[in-house]
Amino acid sequence: MTSGLKTNIERAGRVLLAALLIGAGGGAWAFDLPALMGLLARHKSGEARFTEQRFVRGLEGPIDASGTLSFTAPDRLARQTVTPRPESMVVEGNTLTLSRGGRTRTLALDSMPEMQGMIEAMRGTLSGDAPAIQRYFRSTLGGSREAWTLDLVPVDERLAAQVRSIRMSGRAGEVLGVEMEFIGGDRSVMTIVPERARTTP
Repeated sequence: MTSGLKTNIERAGRVLLAALLIGAGGGAWAFDLPALMGLLARHKSGEARFTEQRFVRGLEGPIDASGTLSFTAPDRLARQTVTPRPESMVVEGNTLTLSRGGRTRTLALDSMPEMQGMIEAMRGTLSGDAPAIQRYFRSTLGGSREAWTLDLVPVDERLAAQVRSIRMSGRAGEVLGVEMEFIGGDRSVMTIVPERARTTP
């Protein structure tokens, strides 16, 4: 084998190896928004415990809350707060039901655009509904399948007047945290612990 031919074969081998490595790397970096939404959409229901800290401008220390969350596709989201006082919020379709101190109030969700946007951020993420999220937010996905963050910045003017940003975080098809920053400096940090593994139908 001539030295020129040997050199060409070695060069071709290096090119092939580089192509294989690039291809493998491309597969590893293929975690994008559609991939995340696909993982989330597999889970049709779930229950979790939550703890939340609200940092309010002008108050020393956070306001702590805890309770349970539940979701049933396509659009039922419930939050049952246990501490500091019992209260509940249930959203199903366009109906929002609030209960506190033995009193219950039912409202149309679309009558409160700011609340609707925040709920759709959570509901849209849990159900893997990208169009619902993108109706209200510009989204940026970071991290990997096993540790991702989804940053949401409002595009709706009424929502943007109240909320600066929302960060959802999780692992594969589970949402494990929600951080919200509000106009004016207030913010909330929620940690979510799934009660049990959700099953794929």
